[in-house]
Amino acid sequence: MFELIKAIGFGLMVLLPLVNPLTTVALFLGLCKNMTLEERNYQARMASIYVFIIMLVAFYAGTSVMNTFSISISGLRIAGGLIISFIGFRMLFPIQNDEYSLSLNDNKSSNTKISNIAFVPLAMPSTAGPGTIAMIISWVSTVHDNVYFSPWVNTVAPILLFITISFIVWIVLRSSSAIMHIVGSNGIEAVSRLIGFLLVCMGVQFIINGIIEVINNYRI
Repeated sequence: MFELIKAIGFGLMVLLPLVNPLTTVALFLGLCKNMTLEERNYQARMASIYVFIIMLVAFYAGTSVMNTFSISISGLRIAGGLIISFIGFRMLFPIQNDEYSLSLNDNKSSNTKISNIAFVPLAMPSTAGPGTIAMIISWVSTVHDNVYFSPWVNTVAPILLFITISFIVWIVLRSSSAIMHIVGSNGIEAVSRLIGFLLVCMGVQFIINGIIEVINNYRI
């Protein structure tokens, strides 16, 4: 049991900085500022479920999927960077009647629009983004040859690790409701603009890193 806890703890140290739930909270505050408490809680729950599914699929089928469609890690980084940059621009320069500006008076329209927020951008690419997926896929190539842990630990630890990370994401996103009451609408608007700028910077950096990887691969 101690060996299992040790493996999960090591995985948390590696993946949590990449998952970075605090950044997701800031994005969540910006996108869900007009939602009701029930809608925010629903999005938090679904986002944590999607995070678990994405990491599980990346672990067990990520390599096969990327090889099937000839997708490289650098391509994944560039695509994720484009998505993050697009979301950042939408938050930095909000448009009236924007897709994420939800009307509380139109429940049907609201439910239709918020259905996409949990997966994109909360779960992917904000939480389980290119860096997290790349780390999990690279982990797959070494986990079966791992001599530091028992075979049963190598089998059970990834699932428990992904459940733990998803639970942490859920707890952090649920706490955003308290943050909203403290900061207020004007504060959320300011945070939204700031996070939008940071997301643009992050997206551009992802694209740069992907391009550098492509150039280095061609040199080799």
